[in-house]
Amino acid sequence: MRVNEKYSTLPAEDRSVHIINICAIEDIGYLPSEGTLLNSLSVDPDAECRHGLYFRDGRRKVDYILVYHPKRPSGSRTLARRVQHSDAALAARGARQDQLLPGKGSVGAAGGPEPPMDYHEDDKRFRREEYEGNLLESGLELERDEDTKIHGVGFVKIHAPWNVLCREAEFLKLKMPTKKLYHINETRGLLKKINSVLQKITDPIQPKVAEHRPQTTKRLSYPFSREKQHLFDLSDKDSFFDSKTRSTIVYEILKRTTCTKAKYSMGITSLLANGVYSAAYPLHDGDYEGENVDFNDRKLLYQEWASYGVFYKYQPIDLVRKYFGEKIGLYFAWLGVYTQMLIPASVVGIIVFLYGCATVDENIPSMEMCDQRHNITMCPLCDKTCSYWKMSSACATARASHLFDNPATVFFSVFMALWAATFMEHWKRKQMRLRYHWDLTGFEEEEDHPRAEYEARVLEKSLRKESKNKEKRRHIPEESTNKWRQRVKTAMAGVKLTDKVKLTWRDRFPAYFTNLVSIVFMIAVTFAIVLGVIIYRISTAAALAMNSSPSVRSNIRVTVTATAVIINLVVIILLDEVYGCIARWLTKIEVPKTEKSFEERLIFKAFLLKFVNSYTPIFYVAFFKGRFVGRPGDYVYIFRSFRMEECAPGGCLMELCIQLSIIMLGKQLIQNNLFEIGIPKMKKFIRYLRLRRQSPSDHDEFVKRKQRYEVDYTLEPFAGLTPEYMEMIIQFGFVTLFVASFPLAPLFALLNNIIEIRLDAKKFVTELRRPVAVRAKDIGIWYNILRGVGKLAVIINAFVISFTSDFIPRLVYLYMYSESGTMHGFVNHTLSSFNVSDFQNGTAPNDPLDLGYEVQICRYKDYREPPWSEHKYDISKDFWAVLAARLAFVIVFQNLVMFMSDFVDWVIPDIPKDISQQVHKEKVLMVELFMREEQGKQQLLDTWMEKDRKKDEPCNNHSPKACLDSPEYPGGAL
Repeated sequence: MRVNEKYSTLPAEDRSVHIINICAIEDIGYLPSEGTLLNSLSVDPDAECRHGLYFRDGRRKVDYILVYHPKRPSGSRTLARRVQHSDAALAARGARQDQLLPGKGSVGAAGGPEPPMDYHEDDKRFRREEYEGNLLESGLELERDEDTKIHGVGFVKIHAPWNVLCREAEFLKLKMPTKKLYHINETRGLLKKINSVLQKITDPIQPKVAEHRPQTTKRLSYPFSREKQHLFDLSDKDSFFDSKTRSTIVYEILKRTTCTKAKYSMGITSLLANGVYSAAYPLHDGDYEGENVDFNDRKLLYQEWASYGVFYKYQPIDLVRKYFGEKIGLYFAWLGVYTQMLIPASVVGIIVFLYGCATVDENIPSMEMCDQRHNITMCPLCDKTCSYWKMSSACATARASHLFDNPATVFFSVFMALWAATFMEHWKRKQMRLRYHWDLTGFEEEEDHPRAEYEARVLEKSLRKESKNKEKRRHIPEESTNKWRQRVKTAMAGVKLTDKVKLTWRDRFPAYFTNLVSIVFMIAVTFAIVLGVIIYRISTAAALAMNSSPSVRSNIRVTVTATAVIINLVVIILLDEVYGCIARWLTKIEVPKTEKSFEERLIFKAFLLKFVNSYTPIFYVAFFKGRFVGRPGDYVYIFRSFRMEECAPGGCLMELCIQLSIIMLGKQLIQNNLFEIGIPKMKKFIRYLRLRRQSPSDHDEFVKRKQRYEVDYTLEPFAGLTPEYMEMIIQFGFVTLFVASFPLAPLFALLNNIIEIRLDAKKFVTELRRPVAVRAKDIGIWYNILRGVGKLAVIINAFVISFTSDFIPRLVYLYMYSESGTMHGFVNHTLSSFNVSDFQNGTAPNDPLDLGYEVQICRYKDYREPPWSEHKYDISKDFWAVLAARLAFVIVFQNLVMFMSDFVDWVIPDIPKDISQQVHKEKVLMVELFMREEQGKQQLLDTWMEKDRKKDEPCNNHSPKACLDSPEYPGGAL
């Protein structure tokens, strides 16, 4: 029989039976002053605990939930439970339940068979008992509920009383608002008028929450101290520590409270990892939708933040921080700043694209390629099956290339490099502003508790060390006192054992070696897949060239490019999931000590693998395709069978644009949005079907009556912010790294992020369990990754403009070779001639008369000597002139843009001036507050000393006996 229970204390006469097994108490030395038992309560229909947010008394708030799977204990080790009620009306029911749980008394009375012994489950139960006893010792209050509507699941509700909250707030150095109010410095003059106008204009897009309104006053904050409670506004103790702070405090206690059975020091992370508890989480504030739902922060967030109907509004970042904590608040603040900064980048990108559209008919090189009067015959694109072709057939590709390969793209590359630097500086300033408003100035992250896996590994090492020492001492006689001392040391918790032992690089060397080999192997797999796609493109192009349909042969390049990009997209999405799992596994075998170290190592590995996976196909098209093809009569072959593919006559930039756009849009649409919407919905539907199968008759009533902690248990656990940051960092790379080839990338990123913000918000509010609030002063390692991507973008764009596009060859031709000072003749200048009689055996076209005439000379794109030259087919001087210009451009562009970025970084201060003034003002006010307090104490002391001096004056003028008999001495004579 499952019962609703709560911990309570029994009077002295009822201390005979305890929740914790007596043997276990003797083992761990835990003897409580009062008997701590589980008490059964009847269900009070009038007090539904406010839907599970409070204990059964309706007063104590549930700050945290521990979930476990209760099992029937084995026959040899049973847990006795006592029942006691203060209400006389429930005494009869309490007496009926005053019995041993099934496994001893009840099973024997029923005459049923004794259940099989499960020592593993018993061990989990005893660890839970000891751990919960230690939680009670630390001051927390617990209440158990096994009579739940979720079969086989029990809950332990945790409440932190006022004295525990005060103690832990002082330990954690939490800054809390004092009674002191001060005015925030406001702008004056013209700036004040501009700000007021902007506020009126942006008022319709501001969220309707109190935390988002501009404030003119702020409470002075100070690290909480129990000795200085008079400084803080404690008029409403229930709301002084909000739900986020309360759950943070309880989580800190859960992490450091140990369960020391079997010499193993275990906090909540270890207990979760070992299955002692199945889940641990704080509760949401209530429901987010419904007519009769009490208004709460979760509902407000759903209405003003997590709804697609408010996509045009600013985010209520302060409310997000209040509900989810600083770390999640900083993520959404960063995402909001990034999305805002994409607006000017998108506008400039659209202008650059429109410029290309407006000037496409004035572009002389594309006009020459489309002019059929030039009658330029090109060499075959593949051996045997491909025939000669007219350059005018690539007219559409040449015109489309101009949309992205024009002088404006150079300007846009410079602009985006400066944009990236400005974005980083703007975020630093925004971060400092948030740090001030959230009272995080001066906050320094302390070393976290060791992870469960690290403790287990250290314990294993310490036990091995101990066993070796025992082997050495086996033949050495010991005195009885030494044996007794050794027993005491062994019986103590494993804390001291594990504190003395640490994991060195020797212990981690196999894991480091495995990491190195695995990462190199994964990168090689990515390269092999790209090579496979290249072979697919080559073989497919050759196969389509044999098709008898003219329309198929005329669209070979588009067909091959599009299908190859789709294959790349599918492979990238699949490998992203695989690489994410592999990166987590590689990080686990390293056994990092703390969660922060684990997260940073995981981020580095996952980013490295996903970066290579996402950008390798794009790097191939940008820098390798068409570079190592050889020439007609002397082509380069892969595996001696597949001829390396060439770029289109208009260059590879158009193909790079197609590759970048499809991969970027595909990842955003499928991976970032479809997966994030579809997978949670599918999981939710599966959970619904399971519940429906368990109780099909009264399912709707079953759902209605579930408590808050039961509803939250069915939600998905919070898996961290790494996936959210990762997809945005990869997108940031698409926006900056190859922006010279795709000016519309910022626009598509902006459209995606508008949806992404609301999608993530809805997931956090409705689909996930409430995460534990974590204090953080910045976005951590992600900022360094962003800076690295920004610097790399400058170099890559310099090479894209110089080597992938025709920008430099056009400049060289215009200023060195053009006779008329125009671009007329540029196409002919970039083409070399080849005598078809010089084809290698077996490589000439099978149908040389496909164009209707015999071809003697065909053209190909390269700078080589003609066949009638003395050094035929050798690289010409024009090639070296263009190469020198390209390298010079890379050096100039890179250094110029780097200098401009550093200049922007230097000009814009990291800390806004008004924030630095406010921080200084807070320090001055704090000093004044304490000086005033000290002066008050000194005046009070002086007053007491003055009174004592006046009392001592009669004693100086009269006899001691008279002084002792005086009324000032109430005790009279001694």
